[in-house]
Amino acid sequence: MHKIHSVSAVYRKVCFMSKQTNATAEKGGFGSKLGFILAAAGSAVGLGNIWRFPYLAAKYGGGIFLLVYLILTVTFGFALMTTEIGIGRKTGKSVIGAYSSINKYFAPLGWLAAAVPVIILPYYCVIGGWVLKYMVAFLTGGGTAAAGDGSYFTGFIGHALQPTIFFFVFVLFTALVVMLGVNKGIERVSKIMMPMLFILIVGIGIYTLTLPGAIDGLIYYVKPDFSAFSIKTVIAAMGQMFYSMSLAMGIMITYGSYMRKEDHLESSVRNIEIFDTAVAVLAGMIIVPSVFVFSGGDATQLNAGPSLMFITLPNVFESMVGGQIVGTAFFILVALAALTSSISLMETVVSIIVEKFKVKRIPACVIVIVVTLLVGMLSVLGYSNWSEVTIFNMQFLDFFDFVSNNIMMPIVALLTCILIGFVAKTKFVEDEVELNGKFKSKILYRIMVKYICPICMLVILFSSLFMSL
Repeated sequence: MHKIHSVSAVYRKVCFMSKQTNATAEKGGFGSKLGFILAAAGSAVGLGNIWRFPYLAAKYGGGIFLLVYLILTVTFGFALMTTEIGIGRKTGKSVIGAYSSINKYFAPLGWLAAAVPVIILPYYCVIGGWVLKYMVAFLTGGGTAAAGDGSYFTGFIGHALQPTIFFFVFVLFTALVVMLGVNKGIERVSKIMMPMLFILIVGIGIYTLTLPGAIDGLIYYVKPDFSAFSIKTVIAAMGQMFYSMSLAMGIMITYGSYMRKEDHLESSVRNIEIFDTAVAVLAGMIIVPSVFVFSGGDATQLNAGPSLMFITLPNVFESMVGGQIVGTAFFILVALAALTSSISLMETVVSIIVEKFKVKRIPACVIVIVVTLLVGMLSVLGYSNWSEVTIFNMQFLDFFDFVSNNIMMPIVALLTCILIGFVAKTKFVEDEVELNGKFKSKILYRIMVKYICPICMLVILFSSLFMSL
C-alpha cells in the first residue's frame, strides 16, 4: 500500500511539473540557464550598484563595509532571492497570481508587490534619460562642457524639453526589448549587454588604477576600518544589498516563472549574486580611487545621488589623461546597467497585464509605455516647471523613490517571509529547489527565512522611516 501511494504521489508530481512546463512554454521563457542568469543579473545590476554602492562603501569604513555586504549577500540576499525565484518557477505565474495561488489570504500582497515596479519604472526611466544625455554628451565630445560647478546638470534638468526627449527615448529603448519577448528580446539582449558591461567595467577599472595616486584610493576603499564599524554599517549594507538584488519588486518572481524546470535553482541564484556583487565592487574600484585622486583624498567628494554621477565624475574624467574616452566608456556602461534594470521592471508590469487581463504582449507594452510616460513626466517636471510643487517636502522623484524603496519593498519582503516561513512553510520552496538535486544550503535557508530575514526587514523598515523624519 505504501508503494502504491508513493507511485501515485510521484505520478501526480510528474503531471504537475508537466503542466507547469507547458504553461511556461505557452507564455514564453528563457531558453538556457545562462540566459536566465544574465537576465536576472542584468536586473540586479543597475544604477544603485554603480553610484550608491561606492558611496556607501567609502562612507562606512571601506573594507569593513565590503565584508559585511558580502556576508549579508550570501545569507540574507540568497534566502530572499531563492524564495522569490522559487515562488515564480513553482507557480509559473506573475507576481499577483503567484501570491494568490499560494494562499488566497495573501492575494493583497501580490497587488502590493505589483505596485512597486509600477511606481519605480517611470522615475527610473527619467534617471535613465539623464544617463543617456551624458552618454551622448561624451560621445560627441561634450565632456568638457559637462564638467564644472554643476550648472550643466542643473541647467539640463531645469528645462523640461531635453529631459523629456531623453526620457522618452529611454522608455522606447526599454519597450522595444520587452516587445520582442522573453527569449528573443530580454534573453538575447542580456547575452550581449551583460558581457559588454563587464568588459567595460573591468577595462575602466584597470585604467583607473594606473592613475598617479589611485592605489591610495584603492587602499582607502578596500582596507577595513574597524573603528568605523557600527550598527549603521550593517543597516547600510543590508539596505544596499536588498535594493541592489532586485528583491521585493516582483522581478525575481516574474523571471523565475520563465525559468526552465531542468535548471538548478540554487546554483543559478549563487551565480546571480556573484555577478551582481562583482559589478558593484568593480564600480567602487573605478569611482572611489578616481574621486580620491581628483579631490586630493577628500572623502566628502563621494556624495550620494546625482551630484556624484552627474557633477563630480565628469570633473574627474576632465582631469584625466584620456578622460574623454574614459568618460564615454563609463556612461555607456551606466546606460547599459540602467537599461537592463528598466527592462526587468517593465517586463514585470507587462507580465502582470498579460496574465491578469488576458492581453497580448504588444498591446500590454503599449499600455505600460503610455502610463510610464504620463507618470514619469511628474518626475521630469518636478525639477523644472513644477519645481515648487512638493509632497512632504520631497520632489516627485524623491517621493516615489522613498515610498517604493523605504516603505513598500521592506513590507513586501517581510510578508513574503511570513508567508513562506510560517503559512506555506519553507518546504514549498525547498521542494522546488530540490527538483534538480540536493539543496545544499537548506538549513541556512530555513533559519534566514523564518527568523533572521523578518527581523532584518523590520530593522530596515523602521530605520528608513526614522532617518526620513
